[in-house]
Amino acid sequence: MHKRSIWVAALLLLFASTLVLGHPEDELCVPGEDGMDPELCALLAEMNSAEGAYNQTGSSPLLDEFGERRGFFETAGLYITIGIGHILPDGADHILFVLAIFLASTRIAALVWQISAFTVAHTATLGLAAAGFITPSAAVVEPLIAFTIAFVAIENLVFKDMTKWRPPVVFSFGLIHGLGFAGFFGELGLPPNQFWSALIGFNIGVEIGQLSVVLVAALLGVWIRRRLADPDGTMRYRQFVAMPASLVIGLTGLWWGITRLIA
Repeated sequence: MHKRSIWVAALLLLFASTLVLGHPEDELCVPGEDGMDPELCALLAEMNSAEGAYNQTGSSPLLDEFGERRGFFETAGLYITIGIGHILPDGADHILFVLAIFLASTRIAALVWQISAFTVAHTATLGLAAAGFITPSAAVVEPLIAFTIAFVAIENLVFKDMTKWRPPVVFSFGLIHGLGFAGFFGELGLPPNQFWSALIGFNIGVEIGQLSVVLVAALLGVWIRRRLADPDGTMRYRQFVAMPASLVIGLTGLWWGITRLIA
């Protein structure tokens, strides 16, 4: 009973903290307030300002600190950093979605299938939307992203093992998340001659951020399973960790979805 009380208290604290996060990645960072490199914050602010010439229809290239045009790898490297920052620490909803996937996977193969499906899907729609082939509406995409979180988390509560339809569901939800990534990427903007290097770098950064979340969760999960003497994660781990955490994530997703619909 004591262990259960500790887990419930911790998860309630997590839920309370996520309510105030909402969807912070929709706004560019404020230097010194969110842990991001101040120079990167300043660059993002310049790229987002009306005075900045960094947009897909403009002619001024993205320059480095010496005033020279950034090359392919320099631009990609910068956007890798931006992509990582979009997930860590700013992508609260994407983090919760990945954690919901992780909590449903008691076997490594199941986790790999789901993460792969999610990656392929959001990479596809990110590329299509960023290139202008599709134009997502944030008013539609953002509530949908929140409800995808709730769906996966609630499914974790209902089904003990991963369902046969989970990978296709995760793939379809990944398409929606990719539109969310594209919305943020589109706000930054770039001249056409630096667009693809930025897009590739941004996507790589997003993947690094997501895989970092999975790695930390996996290491923590192994430690907890050992402490609970439940190596398979199907008994105490599911009872004390997977189900309470999925409940908190599901409630958070529902809350975000509803508030975004009525905002």
